[in-house]
Amino acid sequence: MSLRTESSFLERRFKLSEHKTNVKTEILAGITTFMTMAYILIVNPLILSDAGMDFGAVFTATALSSIVAILVMAFYANYPFALAPGMGLNAFFAYTVVLQMGYSWEFALTAVLIEGIIFILMSFVNVREAIINSIPINLKHAVSVGIGLFIAFIGLTGAGVVKTGNGTIVALGDLTAAAPLLALLGIVITGFLLAKKVKGALLFGILATTIIGIPMGVTQWPGWNLISAPPSLSPIFFKFDFANIFTFDMLVVVFTFLFVDVFDTVGTLIGVSSKANMLDKEGKLPRAKQALFADAIGTTVGACLGTSTVTTYVESASGVAEGGRTGLTALSTGAMFAIALFLSPLFIMIPSAATAPALVLVGLFMMSPIKNIDLDDFTEAIPAFLTIIMMPLGYSIADGIVFGIVSYVLLKLFTGKGGKVSPILYILAVLFVLKFLVH
Repeated sequence: MSLRTESSFLERRFKLSEHKTNVKTEILAGITTFMTMAYILIVNPLILSDAGMDFGAVFTATALSSIVAILVMAFYANYPFALAPGMGLNAFFAYTVVLQMGYSWEFALTAVLIEGIIFILMSFVNVREAIINSIPINLKHAVSVGIGLFIAFIGLTGAGVVKTGNGTIVALGDLTAAAPLLALLGIVITGFLLAKKVKGALLFGILATTIIGIPMGVTQWPGWNLISAPPSLSPIFFKFDFANIFTFDMLVVVFTFLFVDVFDTVGTLIGVSSKANMLDKEGKLPRAKQALFADAIGTTVGACLGTSTVTTYVESASGVAEGGRTGLTALSTGAMFAIALFLSPLFIMIPSAATAPALVLVGLFMMSPIKNIDLDDFTEAIPAFLTIIMMPLGYSIADGIVFGIVSYVLLKLFTGKGGKVSPILYILAVLFVLKFLVH
């Protein structure tokens, strides 16, 4: 097949012209997304190994579950969003369900499987799509801004630029230390490339920062043995515990997985879509059902392979910022995950200090919808502000949405504007309040 034929096929399949993009832009965007989320290939196995799972097997499960979910997103939804086992959800899996509650990791995997099946059923009856469409446009813009602050905060803390203070909640890290210094240098380099309008600036910034990190001692060169076969899945493959499936604890665990995943995914889809101008005139996300189906399939398959809940990644914003607009971006990210299966030593070497600049600058890009928020109507402005500020301060996209929706419903109700609120928002607000009361 010639390059022209391949390009024509990709044009027809992903409707590149319709989305005002091209093959080169989409592939670069997909690689950039992968580079900003490649850390999950190491962090997820590290966290789940604390629960007693095999590190190598989880590495393989992480990559494979991501690939499956991304393929669904690329070909079924045609969106530039990437998916992988979610941060926060893997911590709940390991440190709460297993280490705190005392259940086996097989029990936790069973809960993830049940969650995935429930999500598939919810996708068929459009429950999650209805939730997305019920959220007011001002809150949707606020979600984008809040996610921007959140991922910038993640980048800065991961690189040590920001840390827990001595007597304060947060403080500056030691900026003379190698990792924070490298991250700040990376921000300058990447910022320069962006200012010069270099295509793939975020990706090239990550690569340049990683290389500079070698003589600084931050990037650990793995030697020249860069290719290795993927570790076996056998220690964790289809390892379920159905003995406790009808217990109250299983109900609580499944509900928690469902709650966090629904609103992390909804928040990410809304936030990144808002930034990419993918929402329609009514503030709705076309093909939301298909996008949500991707993480439902990913979660179910991931549980069978042996990993925690798969969700849409906020780092997809980095690819969108590079111009990614279609499923070809997601497909490119999935291809990188496939390559990573055989090049694990190479991807392991990328330090968080090298990905931090991309996350910080994507945070800047995500701020732009703040211009569209109505700040004159306080029943709109206050919920939007709480949504924005509670995401980084609560370290949770889901909690930011909770504060935004509950305050929105209450303010509209108390000011005589309750009739403008969707019935779904009333239901969600009651459920959110009940969740915190019984937490």
